[in-house]
Amino acid sequence: MNDNQFKFSTSVLAWPLYFILLLWVVYWFEVKFEDLTTLGIYPRTIQGLRGIIFSPFLHGSLEHLYNNTIPLFILVAALRYFYRRQAIKVIVYGILLSGFITWLIGRESYHIGASGLIYVLVSFIFFKGIQTGYYRLVALSLTIAMLYGGMIWYVFPDAGEEISWEGHLGGLITGLLFSRIFKTPEYKKPIVYDWQRPDFDPQQDPFMKRFDENGNFVNPPKPEEEEIADDDNLQQQTLPVRIVYKYVEKAKGEDSDKEINE
Repeated sequence: MNDNQFKFSTSVLAWPLYFILLLWVVYWFEVKFEDLTTLGIYPRTIQGLRGIIFSPFLHGSLEHLYNNTIPLFILVAALRYFYRRQAIKVIVYGILLSGFITWLIGRESYHIGASGLIYVLVSFIFFKGIQTGYYRLVALSLTIAMLYGGMIWYVFPDAGEEISWEGHLGGLITGLLFSRIFKTPEYKKPIVYDWQRPDFDPQQDPFMKRFDENGNFVNPPKPEEEEIADDDNLQQQTLPVRIVYKYVEKAKGEDSDKEINE
């Protein structure tokens, strides 16, 4: 694992800018032409299902839109930079699942706003960073907790009548689920020691063999004792060598030839 996974590109800024621009254009359209609140999520009605797709782009007031603009920019940019491969899935599926949860548990009223998506992003980035154990992502999780930790109080029913705590709760649950579902193998810790391998067998490990049945460490034999034992084994294994000399008598013909040549 290395920091090469973090790659800055224009999409890190383009994604949040385009998304926020779309929100402001839709709000301008509502102010200029027609109120689109009825396109929001209306729980447990067939017509209200369309709000699962449209509700994140609708806002009831300028203050509502402004409060969602800055967090969306920061969170979408962080998601794209640190979780490049999972970013589009978290955003798209996060809108759908958090909206569906809101449709299931929400009060009988129109639920609009991008706050549900914000809770998806906060929840996913926080929990995923802790789960990876990678120091940069853990630091990001702690930063998110410091900046948006107070948002946890708005997932309870006493958050206020005008606040869709159901949408916030749906986003929180969705982000937590996605942190478990979407894997990040690029941030997996490298295997350094044999005991970190999934197929590690303690009984076959030389070090673990030094422990007896009671867990007591057994000292290995001293080097001198090992050498003496090896010498004894070598002497026991050495066989005696027998050398046999055989005398061959010289033939008479060879002596006569020698005398003629001389």
